[in-house]
Order: sequence, then structure tokens, then C-alpha cells
Amino acid sequence: MIEVLIRVLPFFALIGVGYLAGRTQFLSEQGTAAITKFVFYFALSAMLFKFASNLSLAEIYSTPFVLAYLSGCTLIYLLAFGVALIRRVTLAEAAVEAQCAVCGNTGFLGVPLLIALLGPQAAGPELMVLTIDMIVFSSLITLMITAAREGRISLGVAKVLGVSVLKNPMIVSMALGLAWSATGVAVPGPINDFMGLLGGAATPGALFAIGASLAARSAERIEVAAWLSFCKLALHPAAVAVAALVLFPVERFAAHVMIAAASLPVAGNTYILAQHYGVAPQRVSASILISTAVSVLTVSAVIAWIAVS
Repeated sequence: MIEVLIRVLPFFALIGVGYLAGRTQFLSEQGTAAITKFVFYFALSAMLFKFASNLSLAEIYSTPFVLAYLSGCTLIYLLAFGVALIRRVTLAEAAVEAQCAVCGNTGFLGVPLLIALLGPQAAGPELMVLTIDMIVFSSLITLMITAAREGRISLGVAKVLGVSVLKNPMIVSMALGLAWSATGVAVPGPINDFMGLLGGAATPGALFAIGASLAARSAERIEVAAWLSFCKLALHPAAVAVAALVLFPVERFAAHVMIAAASLPVAGNTYILAQHYGVAPQRVSASILISTAVSVLTVSAVIAWIAVS
């Protein structure tokens, strides 16, 4: 555990540096937004393209993997959703809380962190988790909030969801990488070097951006945020572990990557969606802040566990 914690600490130290830069106003909110945009559209997309272009679809997609991850997520999603309804919040708020419980910071934190700690072979399973999170759960929260407000789901909403998926640079970069890989033609050296150089900025840039964005968040509704953080950091990886190792046996290493990905803190894009729809943004903000702070210990514990299991 201590050895893994020592390896994880530099990654979270980068988040801490970003947090200090934002908290002291050395970096403005506009500056944070610019760095985040660079990482999202350029650096991280280049990293994902490079990994995907060197992988086949068979190395990324696995039906037992998808079933295991979705079943583990669904269980915790329904738990968080049900607890929210028991507290008599609105359906839209319940959907946002359930999203916090299962959707982790896979892109900005998971991809650079887990590939660095578990090795390049973790890229395939990690990309599969990222794809499910972005396509399934990012769409689900939009559908749930729309249904709660309008009492129905229109064709227009489905069209908007489809367009948003096609415009997501992470999805596009992975799809282009897999398409290139399917041709059987090696990526030319200069292009590969360019993607490697640009993608190299993804890890420090993403971690710094996470920290800087946390500086603008406040810890309100602590009890609810603590519960959602517990769901995300403890219950979610536990449910995914049972599903991947028992219910839908997944290849051991891929299962370990999936479990580690499930242990990541609440995703930042959940706040963006909550803010956009005006549904409990402070609650989501607090959940991101608390879960990210605690995850330095919980993620280390999960990675230490999978290393010896």
C-alpha cells in the first residue's frame, strides 16, 4: 500500500499544484478554462488516438467486460437514485446524484494515471470504460433530466445526444485511431512522433487542470456529498469487482483495470451537466472536491489490492 501510495502521490501532487494556482488566483478561471480546453481537444485526444491506432477492436471490446461494468454501475446507480428519492428530492436531482455515484474522472485522471501505473496494456480496457461512461451515462443523465422536466423524451433530444457524441473529441480520436488500426497500415513515424509529443502534455496538463478547477468549488451539502463520494470510491469499485470477477468473469488484467477505473473520483463533466441544467451544481461540486481529496488514499488502496490479487 505504501509503495503504491508513493507512486500515486506525484500525480495527486500535480493536482495540488493546480489547486494552489487556482486558489491563489495565480491562474484565473479563464486561464483554467483555456488549459482544460487544450487538454480536452488536443493533448488527450492525441494520446487516445496514439493508443487506439496501435490497438485492434478485439483488444478493446469484450462482451463480458461490457456486461460486468454496466451491471456493477447499474446496481450503484439504482442505489444512489433510490436513496435520493427516499430523501424526497426531485427526479432530476436524483439522476444527478446517481451520475455522481458511477461516473468517474476517467478521461482526465484515469487514462494518464492508470496507464502510467499499470502499463500500456491498460489502454484497451481503460478506453472501453471511457467509451461506456461517455456514451451511456452522459446520455442517460440528459435523458433523465429531460424526461423529469417534460414528462417525455422527444426525437429532438435523441438527435442532440447523437450529435454531441459525434462531436466529442475523445470519441472521435478513439474512432479514428481504431479505423487507422483496422487498415493494418502502421502509423507513419512523423505522425506517431507528433501524436506522442502532443499527447505527452495530456498527463501534466489534465492533472493541473483538475486541481485548478477544484479551486473554484465549494463544499456545501457535506452529508450528501460524503455519501455520494462513498458510493463512488467504495461501493462502485466493489460492485464492479463482484461483477467482473464473479458474475461475468473477465480476463484478470482487464478486470483489474476496470476495478481501478471504477475507483476514480466523481467526474468533472457531471458538474458541467448539472450547471448547464441548473440541477444541484453545488452538491456535485462538493462531491467532486471531497471524492478527489479522499481518492489519493482509496485509489492507492484499490491499486495495491489488485496488484496482489
